[in-house]
Amino acid sequence: MATETEKITNLKSSVAGLNQISENEKSGFINLVARYLSGEAQHVEWSKIQTPTDKVVVPYETLAPTPDGAEATKSLLDKLVVLKLNGGLGTTMGCTGPKSVIEVRNGLTFLDLIVIQIESLNTKYGCNVPLLLMNSFNTHDDTQKIMEKYSNSNIEIHTFNQSQYPRLVVEDFQPLPCKGQTGKDGWYPPGHGDVFPSLMNSGKLDALLAKGKEYVFVANSDNLGAIVDLKILHQLVENKNEYCMEVTPKTLADVKGGTLISYEGKVQLLEIAQVADEHVNEFKSIEKFKIFNTNNLWVNLNAIKRLVEADALKMEIIPNPKEVDGVKVLQLETAAGAAIRFFENAIGINVPRSRFLPVKATSDLLLVQSDLYTLTDGFVIRNKVRTNPANPSIELGPEFKKVASFLGRFKSIPSIIELDNLKVSGDVWFGANIILKGNVTVTAKPGVKLEIPDGVVLENKTISGPEDI
Repeated sequence: MATETEKITNLKSSVAGLNQISENEKSGFINLVARYLSGEAQHVEWSKIQTPTDKVVVPYETLAPTPDGAEATKSLLDKLVVLKLNGGLGTTMGCTGPKSVIEVRNGLTFLDLIVIQIESLNTKYGCNVPLLLMNSFNTHDDTQKIMEKYSNSNIEIHTFNQSQYPRLVVEDFQPLPCKGQTGKDGWYPPGHGDVFPSLMNSGKLDALLAKGKEYVFVANSDNLGAIVDLKILHQLVENKNEYCMEVTPKTLADVKGGTLISYEGKVQLLEIAQVADEHVNEFKSIEKFKIFNTNNLWVNLNAIKRLVEADALKMEIIPNPKEVDGVKVLQLETAAGAAIRFFENAIGINVPRSRFLPVKATSDLLLVQSDLYTLTDGFVIRNKVRTNPANPSIELGPEFKKVASFLGRFKSIPSIIELDNLKVSGDVWFGANIILKGNVTVTAKPGVKLEIPDGVVLENKTISGPEDI
């Protein structure tokens, strides 16, 4: 077996010949692999974990009100940049191209909504909040084309690419592109932890600092709840917090989400992957770890520059094994939330659930397209008529997995204001103007097409054939 040093030496000489990527990407990749091989994985001692106090994870309702007056608001907003993580493809939902161009509501895509929101801020306060999109090599070309439709908007939109790293062949730790896999399958984007070095390497960070920008609000492009919040921005500016992670109370749907802990005097993110098997159940318990990371992050731009220049952001490495054409490969990734422990005066803010509305599957799309939400100025706002703070739990079978088939199977999206649970499986088709209440299960028998007629009200029903409706 090659020693660790030999592996790195061989890897360096192979990577040197990869002319598709920059010198920064080459050294970033070698660094990541070297850290991985040295086994510096940080083990968390379970007994040292403490629940963060309200000083560390600040309850949203205790934040100071924002200063009065349009002028004060403008000067706050002029310090801000919004950055959306736009590297993901819509493949899970059967779409080709960037996930952010899936239509969410009223024919508008994620990207349209984001642009409308920032336009209305800029118009209302006369400020200049730029929008940055971090693409991956998978989404770059498509996003560039889509950008043209916003050329007349009142926002500066900047795009930059996150790093492109070669996949590692597990057998001999050589880059996959050196084995003749020269297409896209030879490469991967190394997770959103890469946002910090990529912002710097792209030259965008220095350009923003030169314009007097101080904070970046980073969020996933598919989280419809991640809108600019002046109270949070005001809190950071006033208290000189270099980093803030928005967390929200866990429900049973979020038990695997990372959580914030106090550890050896610092606040840090604890992910399920870092937890030893014997503690996993405790990690998932809603009693002990009550909050999880929404991946809405607010970070000071000067602090990013300082830490990237010092090569100090050594986030936990997430090994992601894959197989490409029968070859076992490894992708080493990092997550932006894990950077929290390197910043000064970092905090969490325990925000309302409304700031976390991700669309990961068609069941989420059903929620945001239904009467549970309305759309105002690009903001998706929850209907006050629903008294239950939790959203209905929705499980759709594989027939509904792709956006096109999901849309085809609903003549119109049912009313779900009073729905608690919906489970659908088999070849089911929904008519128009259907109302669902309480607990509803619809199961088509194998080989049978089950059509739910227009206008019916289904309340606390289990349906497996027309006779049950």
